Amino acid sequence: MPQWQPRRTQIKQRMMPAEFSVNPLFARKGEEAVPRFQMRDQGMLPETAYQIVHDEIALDGNARLNLATFVTTWMEPAADHLYTESVDKNMIDKDEYPQTAAIEERCVRILADLWHSPSPHDTIGVSTTGSSEACMLGGLALKRRWQNARRKQGKPVDRPNIVFSSAVQVVWEKFANYWEVEPRYVNITPDHPYLDPEGVLAVVDENTIGVVPILGVTYTGLYEPIAAIAKALDELQAKTGLDIPIHVDAASGGFIAPFLQPDLIWDFQLPRVKSINVSGHKYGLVYPGLGWVIWREAEDLPEELIFRVSYLGGNMPTFALNFSRPGAQVLLQYYNFLRLGKEGYYQVQKACQDVAHFLSKAIGDMGPFELYSDGSDLPVFAWRLKEGYASNWNLYDLSRQLRTFGWQVPAYPLPPDMEEVTIMRVVVRNGFSMDLAHLFFENLKQSVSFLDSLDGPIPHDTKCDNGFHH
Repeated sequence: MPQWQPRRTQIKQRMMPAEFSVNPLFARKGEEAVPRFQMRDQGMLPETAYQIVHDEIALDGNARLNLATFVTTWMEPAADHLYTESVDKNMIDKDEYPQTAAIEERCVRILADLWHSPSPHDTIGVSTTGSSEACMLGGLALKRRWQNARRKQGKPVDRPNIVFSSAVQVVWEKFANYWEVEPRYVNITPDHPYLDPEGVLAVVDENTIGVVPILGVTYTGLYEPIAAIAKALDELQAKTGLDIPIHVDAASGGFIAPFLQPDLIWDFQLPRVKSINVSGHKYGLVYPGLGWVIWREAEDLPEELIFRVSYLGGNMPTFALNFSRPGAQVLLQYYNFLRLGKEGYYQVQKACQDVAHFLSKAIGDMGPFELYSDGSDLPVFAWRLKEGYASNWNLYDLSRQLRTFGWQVPAYPLPPDMEEVTIMRVVVRNGFSMDLAHLFFENLKQSVSFLDSLDGPIPHDTKCDNGFHH
């Protein structure tokens, strides 16, 4: 097993001077130098501390030009004002903040209704710190339901497994590791670019706690065929009696499909779908720190996983890994539900998809590239370099060249069995306007023109040729 190695940023930090200087305009006597890795004995003026931090984060990238992340980086001024007013609210303290708790519950009902729960007013769901925690909770419920069913049948519970594609987000690998569940990967191939019924049926058995299709694969933005997978599992149950549930990882697609693809069947309209997670801080259009997980019906979440806390003289059910956490993002989610409504969400997501379609077509029409996806599912698209087009540069070089203009666009290999294919991906989010898209395309053409003009290949450190994606 490979040993842990310090990140390059940690190594660079250690090479920096042990102290850094403070601008004389802000420094009082004794504040001319500040230790980098130790706490000072004395404090300093708030303006001085602010200036030190402010100056250092100036080296961060421009969030609006970050086309790698799915995470919301812009909200309108009224939302920022609400955020400032509510930043001190602790979501776990239902007694001190009963109305914030009521708004959280209201959001659960709204999402349960949006995803066609048969009992939207009675089912259970929770807000989380993000989709990763939501996935952990969904997976934990799958495992406990499987254990309970096996024990009732007098069968062993020591070898659970869970099924997903090799393109799954890393949180599911963490879940399998942390909760001691065997991960069964269905590797993607050129003929099977995402999880499909054939791949699922090849690996499930009586120890499978659940199947996790993705509504919007991180690598490409493509939807996995959830209805077809559910149908295959229905037929499997009819033949064998195996009842294998589905948890849908809708981290991004849960706030896209209901508005851009309302006729797509993927949610609780499929009885086999028992739980769904989504990121409020992705296409839910809220600042980082918010996810949601909803169960089809209350009985789909094992009762023993639910804790009861005192709430307005009664008991309120809770199910979470974190305890204290911010409540402001929950209020921002409800703000968006009020502010946008279904029509507003459609308009925002459609504008993103229009930009994705424009850019994907423009890039696909360029000589060097061929599209891997075009933004028709999520407003996310990916492309690869045509075989044999360039010998002096690759997509990692293009990614670095785009950074000279401020753009962050990831290049990375596809999962196992297709790792020889390197792609680039653009995530179109609210705030990435058509005007910015035109500017990006011009910079992309300039970058390609520069790379094409090189007389020889760019030297590569293969350790640095690894992409980044969220």
